[in-house]
Amino acid sequence: MTTLQTFIPIIDNMMQKNVLATGKEHVVVLADLDKEDIGRLMFDALCQLGYACDFAVMQTRERSGEEPPATIAALMKASDICFCVCEHSLTHTEARKAASTAGTKVVTMPGITMDMFTEGAMKADYTKVKKLTAHFTEQLHRHERITIKTGPDKDHLLTLNIADRQGIPSAGVFEGRGHSGNLPSGESFIAPQMEDSTGSIYIDGSIAGIGKVAAPVVLTVEEGRLVDASGEDGARLLELLGKEDGRCIAEFGIGTNTHARVTGNILEDEKAYGTIHVAFGSNKTFGGTIDAGVHLDCVTLTPTVHFGDTLVVDQGQVLDTVN
Repeated sequence: MTTLQTFIPIIDNMMQKNVLATGKEHVVVLADLDKEDIGRLMFDALCQLGYACDFAVMQTRERSGEEPPATIAALMKASDICFCVCEHSLTHTEARKAASTAGTKVVTMPGITMDMFTEGAMKADYTKVKKLTAHFTEQLHRHERITIKTGPDKDHLLTLNIADRQGIPSAGVFEGRGHSGNLPSGESFIAPQMEDSTGSIYIDGSIAGIGKVAAPVVLTVEEGRLVDASGEDGARLLELLGKEDGRCIAEFGIGTNTHARVTGNILEDEKAYGTIHVAFGSNKTFGGTIDAGVHLDCVTLTPTVHFGDTLVVDQGQVLDTVN
């Protein structure tokens, strides 16, 4: 059996269960040079399945959150369904937001690998992911504060102000026009306020653009700005974020996919059940005010998390769950 023959049923399942396609949509597969092979395989499978499909390749962006060329942005906006098969994420870009506003279902797949299609997060029961994601999103709506304790002795405390901000679900199921998010997916997230978001967090999972950390990184946040990051990976993170708004707190997220693994690929890592992540940089596209041209997530493996006074996660074990 050829690779394409193996891939066709996987893509068919994705179109039916995740994208809820009717078969009448105009589909665009957008790839960059790093992910061109996977993008081409998706395009070939979609054509074999009878979808009207176009394929476009752009130069690889330097970092997540960097805008694509205007020609690519226009192609995204003109399609009914657009798959962004890229090394770095286009999720938090104005191009993605404009396409969603125009009615395009935008499915971002930054750093996707063939292994993710056959193992891990893509194999989840997305009906369950959707239900759990909705539960945590509603919890984020209801509270004004998140407190996170991390580190071997839980001596790092980060408090995030989420007053007047709305939780966002990313369940990997795209039901209506203009819906967007990651595949594979499974997270509830929110854009914190910078004011009164202060403390430190121990990152022992992975960092977007870097991968699994060689040693745990301690991030120090003062009034919503990242002011210090320990070790070599911390120094690299600061370099990638730049010295301006890239260091602003952008996101808190909690993973809701029980099949997701932490492998060093942020697309899957941040979806892993029992983990949380914080991100720095842009959040204007999901309820914040920062437009920095960069958005980098940092994953913590065994946090203790309170939403308000409610204990949600205890050392990586999810307590506030739903049947």
